[in-house]
Amino acid sequence: MKRAISLDAFRGYAIVMMVLSGTIASNVLPAWMYHAQVGPRTGYNFDPTLYGITWVDLVFPFFLFALGAAIPFSIGGKLDKGERIGKVIGDCVLRGLRLTFFAIFIQHMYPWATSSPQDTDSWLLSIGAFILMFPMFMRIPMQLPAWVKILIEVLGYAVGVVLLFSVDYNDGRSFDLACSDIIILVLANMAFWGSIVYLFTRHNPWLRIGILPFLLALFLGSSTEHSWQQAVVNFSPVPWLYHFNFLKYLFVVIPGTIAGEYLKEWIGNRTQQDREQSRNSRLTLPILLISVGIVIVNLYGLYTRQILLNLFLTVLLLSVLGYLLRNMEGDGRCWRKLWVAGAYLLMLGLFFEAYEGGIRKDYATYSYYFVSSGLAFLSLLAFSIIGDVYTAEKGLKPLVMAGKNPMIAYVGVNLVVNPLLNLTGLMEYVNLLNENAWLGFLRGVLLTSVVVAMTMFFSKLKWFWRT
Repeated sequence: MKRAISLDAFRGYAIVMMVLSGTIASNVLPAWMYHAQVGPRTGYNFDPTLYGITWVDLVFPFFLFALGAAIPFSIGGKLDKGERIGKVIGDCVLRGLRLTFFAIFIQHMYPWATSSPQDTDSWLLSIGAFILMFPMFMRIPMQLPAWVKILIEVLGYAVGVVLLFSVDYNDGRSFDLACSDIIILVLANMAFWGSIVYLFTRHNPWLRIGILPFLLALFLGSSTEHSWQQAVVNFSPVPWLYHFNFLKYLFVVIPGTIAGEYLKEWIGNRTQQDREQSRNSRLTLPILLISVGIVIVNLYGLYTRQILLNLFLTVLLLSVLGYLLRNMEGDGRCWRKLWVAGAYLLMLGLFFEAYEGGIRKDYATYSYYFVSSGLAFLSLLAFSIIGDVYTAEKGLKPLVMAGKNPMIAYVGVNLVVNPLLNLTGLMEYVNLLNENAWLGFLRGVLLTSVVVAMTMFFSKLKWFWRT
């Protein structure tokens, strides 16, 4: 099956920005370089009474959206090849459990989990845990009998489990199933539930979308004391694995599956003539710039709380974009579908903006889910032009390679780069970049670049983690 360069690049963008947002210097950058509820305005403490979003608040929903967009290629691809539904469901369960173990394992292996202050043993343990995850999660590229590959994987997990129960943790703590990386745990739930929803609504996308109003009704009804909706939402028989509240992110993942279907259909029917026509069209560049412009306008308008101005400019830009796309053929048919879905969700989110006080990531509002989904559609449109029309392969290569191996990029800083910098004494020099905003941002760029280079190295070797 053909790969969508745009989807790999979009997923890579999300994971790279996630790494960057976690590596820039603390306490020296302007407020819009942090989560909107954490920054100089709050003394760098979490304040849920602040509303608005920054670019940092978009990276996680963008990654979830990309996860959803990949499902028609992965799950749909298996079904297209004739795999039994039972086997596909089993694969979905295994993937969810594998990601859950990943979330638990890395949270216990981070240097700060095993030592305070961090020391040589904790840094070496983190690096060792990173190496151990290759036999656990890697698609082994060598030609080996299937039983040998399974044996290597089982042995990797066995060593990992032994580590989890034998390591001495900080503050005298012991192994705890509930101690996990919350971002990865949400991903595990979305990978499973998003795949299951897609599997049973594959031929009926309207039914898939129709699930969301019922989910919304459940959450809204759960605020009523002693209601059955509240009982359903609060029911969590295995809290270390699943919380009903995680299902709110289906408002991002399910639209992502719709985008994935658009891309899959487009790529399957696309011709070289379509690419040349789009590349030579005078409308392509304005469509790209306006798509990006809508994202920028909403980040600025919602963060600065210029709500009416933001609404006016968004309607104007969406209208212009729709006008440019109205008669386009070839690639334009896919872009028009992305525009329709993105415009609908973005406007829905802006109409919800005043509800719950305003848009915010934490605690997440419905406006946040719809706005971020709408902006994800428009961002994917932009990446499809950059990657699949202008074929900026060299420029996008770091993002594409990171997008193919996102979990290596996700843990790279805390399990490899920071430990190595501390072991070699170089962290002392890196910390000199915490002096001001420009140097603080440069710090993040340098650390992120190292992680991306490392991820590209493993991707070139075809050492992909199956998570």
